[in-house]
Parts: sequence; structure tokens; C-alpha cells
Amino acid sequence: MARKDGGTRENSAYPFSSGGWGSLKAVAGALAKGKVPLRQSAVLMKQNKPDGFACVSCSWAKPADPHTFEFCESGAKATAWDLTAKRMTPQFFELHTVTELCAWHDHDLEDAGRLTAPLRYDAAIDKYVSVSWDEAFEDIGRELSGLDPKRVVFYTSGRASLETSYMYQLFARMYGTNNLPDSSNMCHESTSVGLKAAIGVGVGTITLDDFEKTDLMFFLGQNVGTNSPRMLHQLQEARKRGVPIITFNPLREPGLIKFANPQSPVEMMTPANTLISTQYHQVKTGGDTAAMLGICKAVIGADDRAKASGAPRVLDTAFIEGHTTGLEAFADYVRAASWDDIERVAGLPRADLEAAADEYMRANAVMAHYGMGITQHRQGVQNVRMLCNLLFLRGNIGKPGAGPSPVRGHSNVQGQRTVGITEKPELAPLDKLASQFGFEPPREKGMNTVEAFEAMVDGKVSAVVNLGGNLVRSVPDRLRIEPAWRGLKLTVNIATKLNRSHLVHGEKSYILPCLSRIEIDEQASGAQAVSMEDSTGCIHGSRGVAEPASPDARSEPYIVAELAKHTLGARSTVNWDRWRNDYALVRDEIAKTYPETFHDFNARMWTPGGFPRNLPARERKWRTKSGKAEFFVPETIGEDPDMPERDPQSLRLMTLRSDSQFNTTIYSLDDRFRGIHGDRMVIFICQDDMKRHGLKEDDVITLQTIADDGFQRRVSGLRIRPYDIPQGCIGGYYPECNPLLPLWHYAKESKVPGAKSIPVHIVEVNGVPRER
Repeated sequence: MARKDGGTRENSAYPFSSGGWGSLKAVAGALAKGKVPLRQSAVLMKQNKPDGFACVSCSWAKPADPHTFEFCESGAKATAWDLTAKRMTPQFFELHTVTELCAWHDHDLEDAGRLTAPLRYDAAIDKYVSVSWDEAFEDIGRELSGLDPKRVVFYTSGRASLETSYMYQLFARMYGTNNLPDSSNMCHESTSVGLKAAIGVGVGTITLDDFEKTDLMFFLGQNVGTNSPRMLHQLQEARKRGVPIITFNPLREPGLIKFANPQSPVEMMTPANTLISTQYHQVKTGGDTAAMLGICKAVIGADDRAKASGAPRVLDTAFIEGHTTGLEAFADYVRAASWDDIERVAGLPRADLEAAADEYMRANAVMAHYGMGITQHRQGVQNVRMLCNLLFLRGNIGKPGAGPSPVRGHSNVQGQRTVGITEKPELAPLDKLASQFGFEPPREKGMNTVEAFEAMVDGKVSAVVNLGGNLVRSVPDRLRIEPAWRGLKLTVNIATKLNRSHLVHGEKSYILPCLSRIEIDEQASGAQAVSMEDSTGCIHGSRGVAEPASPDARSEPYIVAELAKHTLGARSTVNWDRWRNDYALVRDEIAKTYPETFHDFNARMWTPGGFPRNLPARERKWRTKSGKAEFFVPETIGEDPDMPERDPQSLRLMTLRSDSQFNTTIYSLDDRFRGIHGDRMVIFICQDDMKRHGLKEDDVITLQTIADDGFQRRVSGLRIRPYDIPQGCIGGYYPECNPLLPLWHYAKESKVPGAKSIPVHIVEVNGVPRER
């Protein structure tokens, strides 16, 4: 049943509010652990400020009128991680072979400190050795020039600035490829596909101002307490105005239950806190479409009754008739849906879904926040379309206080798409780039992340240029991918710290140390600034304030410019040296390519709160096939097509992040919100499933993926932890559980890996095989 008090249950791992003293203690611990000097830690006061730097962690919006401390626990940890006094000098690599470093834990690799000099892998001694920048650029350019561009992949993590991303996509296209996969392919591509089909833009439509005008919020599959904690300030203010928040999430997460504001003396000195979720529904993993279908069924049923009795309509008929298409087909599907099927698949009783619908029908302006709990499913795109259906019913888009709100992870993962990072040629302004820079861009589709690794396994990729991130660790089917990665001719890694992707190297491999966004970036024309786009589609400037970790580190724009110059040579029509020396020139070119959003870019980039991206759907202008917002009839009620039907031994595994983690970066082996200390090889499971499978706490199990493709996927050494999670569903940490995720288990249409619903069996308990 739904919990309407928002409180924790007796067996909750973390019975306290998110935020509060626990958050402050964690921030202090992160600064101490990284040996961050006092003068460096003071840069936190510039984090997410209009005259400072944008957080290198999440992409939540930056307010025009910031708090004194406009950073959260997660953001402070990310900053401390970059500002660490620890260094990985060339002398460090003289002492350690790559084979030895491969045995280190991922946390220990990054915790060893910042990279300080360019490095090249020497196979004769199995070590990375120091090289000059000129030598690295010349050799990489020579290698790339000799390869077929269609066999080279240019990957981008979500931290790269707008300037870097624009330069990077232009380099790749001048080189001759649209192979521009990025971290969006792994997370919110289902959003990009689903929202674009439904409303004509592939991003959310809300801004921070909408929080002051909303009178109801939904949360679906997004853990605000660990993934975007600064958002808790807006949620707290809305709750104090009496705005209900209805949460759908399989696990009970403290950040979605109650919050103690570390900036409030009253809440820090007393037991005071703010109740976040007024209804908390623990939907089964994979049951999101069913849950939303249940709410829609209740709403449409109420409207049918109102229409029959002559009462005021429940649906926003003016919006639907003037702005949408496809309602009748969707409404017929909803009316025919069985409550028994909805309850079974969602794992929620009808009364709970009707309670959510009752709140929805009372509200006039509704926002729907969601994360990868919606997108990382085989039916991820369908989940996004169903969410749009729900909003359309009562006109909750294109008006103040309402709209879809996909909460992005990486700090500029949305922005890099805005300036051309995409494998889909129809989404890039190729004709404009052709006329602007005098070259013919490739027109065939490039590879997304999953397709790049499928091609790599098939021996059809020769090289990867990896702009940030830890790609080898983040992808599915790691035990199949690593051998393929080792077979590459060339791997180039632009990074601040050492990670697993650098150690699972190609035949020739380089590590190029870059500046963090937090650091001062001095070029020939003076100190430089960059820009990024937040989750609400607002563009912000960012200026580094800390001393660089090494005088030999280079900025990302500098590195991209030099790689382009040395690879393209006389073929290039761009003066890369000028761009490298003055990023304002890059912004001028972005403004020419995308004038609707980026006109007067240099003049507007320091606007407090950012300047908004051009999003027609905010004004109820629909760039869809029909020219209207489009209702969608689901293909299925939402069960995973790869999940065995009615198999009592099967379990649905969802991968999770901890409170001490950002994507593949692990700041600590603790997860205080879930009561885990010093270990990440953990499986969360409910008491009923423990009894059903004959398990007890601290049993050590082996999980195996249910698949018939001839490849055995197993992860061993997973310790059982009882947790409040729906029956038949289990949770385990990412990326430790990635070997269980098949490369082919992805969302239809978007190819986002289905990491939130992996079908598995328990095949071993405490070293003893299980008979099936």
C-alpha cells in the first residue's frame, strides 16, 4: 500500500532526513580524504554562482539568486575529488605496471590523484611512460589519418563544455564520421526519442520559475537525494506552500521522504525537517507504464462519468482539441485495460493509483520529474510517451508550473547534444555546417554507444577517442567488451584521473591530462570561460577559480584543437590555433550555427540564472509529424519482453548508484542512506523473497542473467542485504553488476541499456550451486 505519511519504515537503512548533519559531515570527510587545502576548499563558495563555475557533477538548474552555499553534498564531493592534493606523476607510472594497476579497485585508481603529464603505453615494459604534448599530438594525428573514419569512434562524456563539444563534433565530421556516441545514449536517449515524438523537442520544458507556480509534482524513477540534491531546495519550498508530491519508486529512498536543510539554523538545531513525498508508491521495476495507465484510467473514467452527467469535464478539452491528436485511440485503449493486469504489473493496488489520480484531478498545474528509472528499460521510450499522455489529459504542458522534467545526470550532457554531439545526421545542422565551414559533412548515420560496442565485438572498430568518462566500466556486457577494447589499434583518453578504460587499452594508447572546469584556464588571449546547459534548458557561463593541478595539464578545447589540427592538416578550413587561444571565437561560431538559441552568445552567457534555450513546446508550438502534441497507444502494458513469464525463481535486477558515487566515479565504498559500509558487492532484497529463496542476511550469492544467446553472464560474491523493495525485484550497484546486462537488452527505438530491469537467477549460495 502507499505510504501517505512519507515516513520511514522500521527496517529502513537510514531512518533520518536527507541533508542535515549527515550531509555536512560527509562534505567535511570528502575534503579531508582528498587532502584538499583550506584555500582550495574555499572555491566551494563559487560553485554554481553566476560569477563562478558550474558544478562538475549533476546538471540541475542554477538559480539567478543563489543560496550562500549553492552546492550539495554530491557536488561538494565532486569538487573535492577534482581539487585533491594527490598527484599521479610520471614517477607513479614508473613504479606500477598496467597489469598491476588492473588489480586495483576502481575507487583506488581515481583516489590516487590527478594526472599531471601526457602518457603513452609502452608494451615492452607494460607501463605508461611520459611523452611531450607535441609527440602525443603528432603520433595520434598520424594514426588517425591512416584509419578509415567510419571505423573510428568519438565518444563524449557529459562533462564537456558547449565550446569543447562543438569543436569535437566539427572535428569528427571534418574527419569524415558521424560516430559521435555520448553518455546520453546510456541514460536519457529514451527521453530524446520519446519527447521529440510527443511534443517536438527532446528535452523537458520546465524552468525553475515553474516551481513557484506548480500545485502538484510527480516523481518517477528519480532519486533526488543522491542524483540532484540541490533540487531539494525547490521541493522544500513547494512543500511549505502545501504542494503535494507523489512518488513512484521501487526502493524507499531517504531523499524522497524527508529533508533537513543544512542552510536552515532551525532545521540543523532541532529535529525539524520537511516531508517531501505526500504519497510514496513502490512500483515494481518495469511497472511504470502500468502505473501511469492506472492513473489515466481513473482520470478518463471520471471524465466519462462527468460527461454522462453533464458535470464539468475532468479532461482539458480546450487543450486537447486545439493542441493534440490521437486521444480517442488512447482513451479506447485505457478503457479496455484490465485493473487486474494493471495491479499485477505495477505491483500496486487500484486504490493507490486512484489516490494519485484524485490528487492529479484536483491540480491545475502539474510537473513530472523523472530519471533513469523510467528510461533504462526495454520499454523506456514507451514510459516517456505514457508520461506525456498523462500530462496531456489535463493540459499540463506549455503553461506555468507544468510540464515534463527529465532530470539529467552529467553537468552538460544535455548541452552537448544542443551543439551537435549526435550520431543521427538528421539532428545535426549539416547543411549549415557545410556552408559555414566549406566542407561536405558525412550524411550516413553514425554509431551510438551500444552500436559502437556491437561493432567493436565484431571487429569493425579500429580506434576510440574518449573525451572524459570511464566507458569500459559503464557499458553493458563488460566481460565481452574488454577483450574487444584490447583489440583496438588506438585508444585516446582525455581525462583528469586514471580509470579502468585507460588500463584496458588498445594496441597504441594515450592518456592526455586535462584541466577540470574548476581550474583557471589561461590561454594566449587571457583567462578563458566556458558554458553549459542545465536540465531546464538554460545556458550558463562557467569560470575556473582554482589553481591547476599541473602546469602540464591542458584544457579540453586546447586538446581537441590540437588533435584536429594534427589529424586534418590542410583539409581543415578552421584556424584551430585561434579557437584554442580564445573560446569567445568558438561561441561566435556556435551563434552562427544555432542563431535561435545562441544569438549574442558572448553577451548573454553571464545572465544570472542563465538564458533559456529555444523550446517551441514551452509556447505550445509542436514540431512533431502532425504539428500537434501526439497521444500514444502503448505497445504493451509494460512488462519486460525478456523477462520469463511466471517463473517463480526469476528476479528483476535494477542497478543503483550510492550516495558516494557519481556515475562510475566512486568517492567511497559507503552508502549511508542504505546502511552499507565498506562494500559495494551487495544485493538488496525484500524479506519475503529472502524466505522464498531460502536466504538470510550476509549470505553470499552468485547471480546469472537469464538469456539463451550462448554467453554466460555471472557476478559472484554478492552479499545479501534485506531492504524495502517490491517482491520479485532486487537492487545491486552499478557498475559492479554491469557484466549481467546483455548488450542487446536495451530500450526499443532508443537503444538505452535496460539496466533497471535485468532478468536474473540465483545460481549459487555460499559457494553451493543451486539446482533449478
